Amino acid sequence: AKRLRPPRGLLCTSSLAGENVLPPNLLLPANLRDTPRTGRPPPPPDCPLPVLRFCTADIPSHRSAVRLWVDALEGPGGDPPGLAELHPDVFAVPPRLDILHSVEVWQRNYKRISHANTKVRSEVRGGGRKPWKQKGGGRARHGSIRSPLWRGGGVSHGPRGPTSYYYMLPMKVRVLGLKVALSSKVAQGSLHVVESLDIPSPDSRDLLDDLRLKDWEESLLVVDVGDNFGDNILKATAPLKTVNLIPAVGLNVHSLLKHQGLVLTLETLRFLEDKLLWHDRRYTPLYPFKLPYADFP
Repeated sequence: AKRLRPPRGLLCTSSLAGENVLPPNLLLPANLRDTPRTGRPPPPPDCPLPVLRFCTADIPSHRSAVRLWVDALEGPGGDPPGLAELHPDVFAVPPRLDILHSVEVWQRNYKRISHANTKVRSEVRGGGRKPWKQKGGGRARHGSIRSPLWRGGGVSHGPRGPTSYYYMLPMKVRVLGLKVALSSKVAQGSLHVVESLDIPSPDSRDLLDDLRLKDWEESLLVVDVGDNFGDNILKATAPLKTVNLIPAVGLNVHSLLKHQGLVLTLETLRFLEDKLLWHDRRYTPLYPFKLPYADFP
């Protein structure tokens, strides 16, 4: 029987009208849908608030600095105290999903060591005697019951661990992956700039209430220069599984993709711009090449 298809105009009308074209069994249940965030829109060009942080690095003439609000980590979300300028070559690069995928796969595998190990026929216990004579028995000829053909015998071409999956991506590819991850957070409105990480209370509930009032993401990665965080922020985030602290020197693509939101301090912005822009001006090898060369950690 020939299947009837609705007219083409009907399909266009329903899709333009905003109706759901998916069948009900493919729609996501209401309890699993993300609630729409009512975050603050980006600052307009003529914003009267003062700029608390200027971009000191040279910006190309055909580009302009990226402006973001500067919030306070403590207290409810009120009027921001000012703005911060970000370098476009770090926080506004074109999206490259292939670079993100390459860096993510490398970061998962370059420290991976597989300990899977199987025994060959010479390592399996027993099998030193010929099971039966070569001819006259009517059965196939065999020389050992530990042959890979036998159950309980050795394994041919099996894993012989420990096996290292170490390899190294070029430094400029890793730097570009970090820039793309930071730029994606800015484009999604998930990058928040704060003046400092000083909070008045070490209570985790107070911190979560402040984050909900600001309408920030559920999972946050908080980054600051150095590893000496304040006592209050350390005690407040210790029992939380969705708010994690990391020093700026350890910021990586995997942690950025794992968390929905990113919180950076003003000092962290300067640190990241100095380190990442330095690689754009580097034309010499990062490490000296010496023989003998070992490509293993």
